[in-house]
Amino acid sequence: MTERAYDKNTAWTHAVIPPMTPLAADHEADVCVVGAGIAGLTTAYLLAKAGKRVVVLDNGAIGGGESGLTTAHITHALDRRWASLAKLHSKGRLRLAARSHTAAIETIERIVAEEKIDCDFRRVHGYLFTAPGSPPATLRDEIEAAHRAGLGSTHYVDRAPLLDFDTGPAVRFPDQAQFHIRRYLAGLARAIERDGGRLYTLAHVVDVDEDTVPHGVVVKTARGHRVIASEAVLATNSPFLPRFSVHLKQAGYRTYVVGLRIPRGAVPPGLYWDTAEPFHYVRLANINGADGPDEVLLVGGEDHKTGQASDADQRHARLEAWARERFTQAGEVLHRWSGEVMETVDGLAYIGRIKKGSRVLISTGDCGNGMTHGTIAGLVISDLVQGRESRMASLFDPTRVNLSLAAISEYVKENLNVACQYASWLGKGDVPDVAQIAPGAGAVVRRGLKKLAVYRDPQGQIHEMSAMCTHLGGVVSWNSAERSWDCRCHGARFDAMGRVLRGPATADLTPIAPSEAPLGAGGSVSPPREREGVAGQPAAVPLHQSRPAT
Repeated sequence: MTERAYDKNTAWTHAVIPPMTPLAADHEADVCVVGAGIAGLTTAYLLAKAGKRVVVLDNGAIGGGESGLTTAHITHALDRRWASLAKLHSKGRLRLAARSHTAAIETIERIVAEEKIDCDFRRVHGYLFTAPGSPPATLRDEIEAAHRAGLGSTHYVDRAPLLDFDTGPAVRFPDQAQFHIRRYLAGLARAIERDGGRLYTLAHVVDVDEDTVPHGVVVKTARGHRVIASEAVLATNSPFLPRFSVHLKQAGYRTYVVGLRIPRGAVPPGLYWDTAEPFHYVRLANINGADGPDEVLLVGGEDHKTGQASDADQRHARLEAWARERFTQAGEVLHRWSGEVMETVDGLAYIGRIKKGSRVLISTGDCGNGMTHGTIAGLVISDLVQGRESRMASLFDPTRVNLSLAAISEYVKENLNVACQYASWLGKGDVPDVAQIAPGAGAVVRRGLKKLAVYRDPQGQIHEMSAMCTHLGGVVSWNSAERSWDCRCHGARFDAMGRVLRGPATADLTPIAPSEAPLGAGGSVSPPREREGVAGQPAAVPLHQSRPAT
């Protein structure tokens, strides 16, 4: 059966993005930022504005990763919900978390105004309403926890202000926000270059060496170029450093989005969430400016652990059905995509130095709130690099250990799941023979003691690789929606040909030589490819990526 290819255009694709120059020489800088998403560009913007010499590296385009595929909810109504966070953090830390996310919203608003960024930024209210089967006390508990966190304006309303859909009682979070993410990132990029920063593409970073240069780091790329800097910031959704510790405390989840045409005015502006598990999230976006007759209704949800489901068609269909039942004026589906959310054990991101005294800093663990967590990363990291005191630094410290019962339970649950994925090396493949793989599709095939990731290209040629993720040896699975191989353990992703797309892996899947790969029925076996990231040239813009959610 031929697999369905999803629309690779998100609601933000039409934005004009400033081009990045390919990295073609070694450079020196005060700070080298790896990743041109919201965390990396906010960090680079604040540091360049403070007079630091900044170099930003990315293998693709500005906003070409997870940030460019968000649904761009800007909110302090966190995805983990305050009632859950109250079980994970003390009252003081809870209040600091709320102030941090509120400060992030204000920071985005200030940057938009100061830099005159045309990105459809607007303040809107957020509404949380119950899904069928939710306990009656869910909303009351959320309001109490939000007040405990210092969000005193959060309050109960009889219903969210949706015209066709009576949500019943809801929690209202006043003065949240939304924007067009890629236009915002484009504005940040222009400001960084204005202030002397430099942005480079075709720069797949494979290592950061803290031992070679006194009081500095060497950032190394797959093509052999280096950036020598005083500090390095890894803002890549899931960084390759530290190799183990952070990845034991967070997990990757796929989340899905559909965008439906809807008449302008049919849905009041706002951010909307329900309490289903996994929950649904909704907002409006302009199609091409604010004057047209229609808008796009963005509806997300249907989350699952990365690499541990292969039913994207059904998940998008369920989202569409959920939306049509509640928003009766919704029209044609304009967009479908999916993305990756990194969930930490205690619901807050990991931002800061990878260990005490290190010159390598990271931003990861967005927990579905990438717009605010990414902005917080810029605020915290710019303070740390400049030697300024930051009250937020200890809250988001990547080395922190949360000993609450709820956090320990989450840690055990996630790592038991990972252990089960390693045990899948002993199981069968997806199909018994490569002959069953359709053109344009992939599957894991067992051959003796080995498992192979096998892709049949549209011309029928077979490409075989080891199914072992190059990060920590997990098993990859075929993602039919994104035409990618996704690791079931720690969320690394590779394109159909095995080239690394997303960390924490830095190396491609190992190709199988023709002599090791007997001919599969219905196609020829390709010769081993030149290794991307070693001898080959990384793609300027990777295959369609993902990350919706807030």
